[in-house]
Amino acid sequence: MAERLGRPDGVLIVDDTGFLKKGTVSAGVQRQYSGAAGRTENCQIGVFAAYTSAKGRALVDRELYLPRSWTEDPDRCRAARIPEGTSFATKPELARAMVRRALDCVLPIAWVTADAAYGQEWHFRRMLEGAGVGYVLAVPKSQQVTSPAGSWRIDHVLTGAPAEAWERISCGQGAKGPRVYDWAAAKLPTVDGSDPTYNRWVLARRSLARPQEIAYYLASAPADATVSELVRVAGARWAIEECFQAAKNECGLDQYEVRRYVGWYRHITLAMLAHAFLAAMAAHAVERGAGETVRAASFPSPWQKSDGSWTLPIPPQPGTSHPGAGSAGPAGAAATRPSPGITTTSAERAPIG
Repeated sequence: MAERLGRPDGVLIVDDTGFLKKGTVSAGVQRQYSGAAGRTENCQIGVFAAYTSAKGRALVDRELYLPRSWTEDPDRCRAARIPEGTSFATKPELARAMVRRALDCVLPIAWVTADAAYGQEWHFRRMLEGAGVGYVLAVPKSQQVTSPAGSWRIDHVLTGAPAEAWERISCGQGAKGPRVYDWAAAKLPTVDGSDPTYNRWVLARRSLARPQEIAYYLASAPADATVSELVRVAGARWAIEECFQAAKNECGLDQYEVRRYVGWYRHITLAMLAHAFLAAMAAHAVERGAGETVRAASFPSPWQKSDGSWTLPIPPQPGTSHPGAGSAGPAGAAATRPSPGITTTSAERAPIG
């Protein structure tokens, strides 16, 4: 995997998918929300990690989510051959375990991305910052953004941003061509005004067809990272959805009749191995001269080419923060001082020093 797909700017993606079931004895099954179905269903939930780079993408790790209805019922666990002593773990906790394993292996990982279910969990972000890996994580619009001056909702931070702050950029290639959105990005101020090795950012992604639809992100990136790079990482999250679709359609990821815990892991692991083999062979074919099937594209707006910068004022909204200046965390103490401006940067300007 590392040899065929690895690149220094590789991205690790975390997400979950559901496996619909009819009975009640398969390990971890219960009525719960399934993103694959888009509704609450009787299903098992698997949390997965995928790796993507310009060479290709593949699933690299998995964990079966066990709800409390299982971990608090020893008889039910024994019947499904769930190892004794297995305790309840949330999906973000399972994700953190997989990210740690991935960072300890030979895959070159520069970035991590995930949807809001994982991005809103401050333990997840702190772990990535402690590991020295960049991230671009989706968060809900109510997410608190913390700076040395206080804490505000992320949607309030970006409300009223000037038109020049929005750039039209593709975040990757989709089934119908480039996935183009309007993006706004702003760096959070540092604690003492010094030049850090990593900067924290807030990003907003606005739909062209439905401008009222805005998605929000928190990011931690090396000081020389550009807005285009952050957008690329945010867009990489779709790669795991493509992995799920390919692994289910081509490798039978969801086509199993096993009910026990170990049986689930055996089947899922073999299906992932088959999918990774296909991804590695496709990358090898490209190296030997075959045409690429996926190519990223970026289209910055033509009106933004200066080396200047502007300020997005953070509104003086009361909020809460988690201890730790300059971080974006969960609810905590209310802000008591007005916020300074936060500097945004064009995707066309030179890397930030």
